[in-house]
Amino acid sequence: MTTLTLNRHRHSLGHFVPGLALTALITGVALWTGSIPAIAGAGFSALTMAILLGMVVGNTVYPKIWQRCDGGVLFAKQHLLRLGIILYGFRLTFSQIADVGFSGIAIDVLTLSSTFLLASFLGQKVFGLDKQTSWLIGAGSSICGAAAVLATEPVLKAESSKVTVAVATVVIFGTIAIFLYPAMYPVLAHWFTPETYGIYMGSTMHEVAQVVAAGHAVSPDAENAAVIAKMLRVMMLAPFLIILAARVKQLAPAGNGEKSKITIPWFAILFIVVAIFNSFHLLPKAVVEVLVTLDTVLLAMAMAALGLTTHVSALKKAGAKPLLMALVLFVWLIVGGGMINVAVHALMA
Repeated sequence: MTTLTLNRHRHSLGHFVPGLALTALITGVALWTGSIPAIAGAGFSALTMAILLGMVVGNTVYPKIWQRCDGGVLFAKQHLLRLGIILYGFRLTFSQIADVGFSGIAIDVLTLSSTFLLASFLGQKVFGLDKQTSWLIGAGSSICGAAAVLATEPVLKAESSKVTVAVATVVIFGTIAIFLYPAMYPVLAHWFTPETYGIYMGSTMHEVAQVVAAGHAVSPDAENAAVIAKMLRVMMLAPFLIILAARVKQLAPAGNGEKSKITIPWFAILFIVVAIFNSFHLLPKAVVEVLVTLDTVLLAMAMAALGLTTHVSALKKAGAKPLLMALVLFVWLIVGGGMINVAVHALMA
């Protein structure tokens, strides 16, 4: 009996190891390329590189070895992702909220909610996209880019191809934003100080890495304000997912007269718990830095797994509509987000 149990245990481990090893290898390359100054300076983080490299391998080598690797790749895409979102809380403290003040919170809430509601309307009513694709693109544009798309996927139970399309929109328009926002600053300097322009960038740009790159190009004050405003937006991911889960449950048809149950995204709640714990600075700084690095590795492995399971044919099938929708949201973030920033600062001046 003991031998049989041991053999099953070995078999289960063997089921996961090849796929996890492959995602870890891709992650290692992504971390290395993401640390190259030219690539990092362009706003391409390790997460972005992981999904790009994953897609390259996924459309060349992976189809020949997928049966051996499938278990580990799915484990990375599902379980390592959730753990990565939980550990993301170690990047945040509630003192950051105090740094941006009530105006920063109001700006983030208004920008996030208006962008996601616009995405929900545009995606289904104007561009004829399905609900999942619309919501995934909306989450990526309104909150924190690829990490928000990945965190939204378990709540929606979306297909890999839809998730990848949403991540692709973040990469494309977020990269454009890195160069566009610093170029706009001289024109908009009449309405913004470096600090308020930083809040504008943090409240409207997609990825954390992209915000850092654009803020750095403007000024140190703009960079600091941009990162704080952005991390506050990241913190809103948890309540967003809980509200979205309730909405998904509300829209789900009740089968056979049974009441559908709400899916509580526990990983999102734990994410906030970790952020609260981190706010008390109970762990040494060196330990927190290790946990943040581990978090980057876990999220990169999830990204690599997503890339591995995405076929180019699925992206082609999606067509131009998701990109057009993301473009409209990008314009809204720049124009509408700018108006929200100016109006809130004027009201609270």
